Parts: sequence; structure tokens; C-alpha cells
Amino acid sequence: MTTTARATPTPATLDGLRRDAEALLVGDRRVVLGIVGAPASGKSTVAEALVARLGDHATLVPMDGFHLAHTELTRLGRTDRKGAPDTFDAAGFVSLLRRIRADDGTTVYAPEFRREVEDAIAGAVPVGPEARLVVVEGNYLLHDDGAWSEVLGLLDACWFVDIEDDVRVDRLVARHMRFGRGEEEARERALGSDQRNAELVIGTAGRATRVVRIVEDDASPSA
Repeated sequence: MTTTARATPTPATLDGLRRDAEALLVGDRRVVLGIVGAPASGKSTVAEALVARLGDHATLVPMDGFHLAHTELTRLGRTDRKGAPDTFDAAGFVSLLRRIRADDGTTVYAPEFRREVEDAIAGAVPVGPEARLVVVEGNYLLHDDGAWSEVLGLLDACWFVDIEDDVRVDRLVARHMRFGRGEEEARERALGSDQRNAELVIGTAGRATRVVRIVEDDASPSA
């Protein structure tokens, strides 16, 4: 496995991150917080746990909802690279972030990726006017190519979730097997296209507001 240079993480607990997220809320202005990390780093679980701790005034918006449909990936010849930056609608994601930041008193609907069907479902995530802190999670929030380069400027802060590579790969293999792949195919995927994507994501950590490694026992991050 290729090792990619990365920023040194600092230990963090979920309760500590919750306090830090609440500190971003000043006045009535809506705050958009990014949670980024490589595939299976635990970013999704961390983001979900953080929103649960923050209560009704926080909403989670996953970047994965902007996966191109499988039929479109087939048309483009990119199905074997699913999860790479150019297999997402980056411009659409940026447009959504702008609408969320506008905070004009209306409900904004975001799509959601469903692993059981391997496709995105439109309008699945409502971001209502009551959402004062919107947590956005995904792999490419810090990517600086094409439309992705506009994302960071639309976030008030962006936290990178770091994890040991071996643990992350084992989680990826287990995830692929859970969704129907055999062990050999799952490991091939984890060490192939998934690993290439992971190295790209890890290489962006230096642009994050902070790099953290979760140490709280009940976090159990796996996504």
C-alpha cells in the first residue's frame, strides 16, 4: 500500500468537537461546517454523531448525494472509477452550498446517496430555516480542481478526520462485503480505486482548518 504524506492529527473527542462546533455559532448567522476524510475514515459516523449531539438546530448534508447516477457513469465509461472526483456533480454540490449559505428562510432540499441501490435519491434531505448549523460531510470538500475548488470558500470551517491506513482499509473491505461483494473482490476494490481516491483525499488535509483523530470510545466511526 502506498503511504501518502499527511498533516499530523490531534486527538479529539466527539463531545469536544460538539463544543467547538457550538462555538462557531455567533449571532443568528447560519454556519456551514465541513467534515472531510478518506473513504472509511469515520467522517460520516463522526458527522452523524456530531449532529445528534447538537440537536434540532443542526442538519447533516452528505456530499455523496451528488454521485452521478449509475446509468450516467456507464454512459461516460466511469463505472470502474465510481467515487473519483469526476464521478460527482461537483457544480451541483457547489450550487446547493450557495443556497444553504443564502439562508433566505426557505427549505432547501439535498439529495442522499443510498448504498442499498448504489444511487442518489433527490430531495431526501431537508435543510429547514431552523438549521443554524449545517454539517456537510464528504471526501472532496478540500479538493482544489474544477468546481471542487469553490467548496472550501463556502465553508466556515472544515475538519479533516484522520485514521490509520490499515484500519481504514479493513473497514472498506468489510463495507464492500456487507453490500454483497466477495472477500477477494472487496479487497481488490479497497486496494484499487478506493485507495487511489483515499490518497487524493489525504493529500488535501493541509487545507483543513484542523486535522483530528477521534479517541472517544463510543464513536466507533466506520464510514
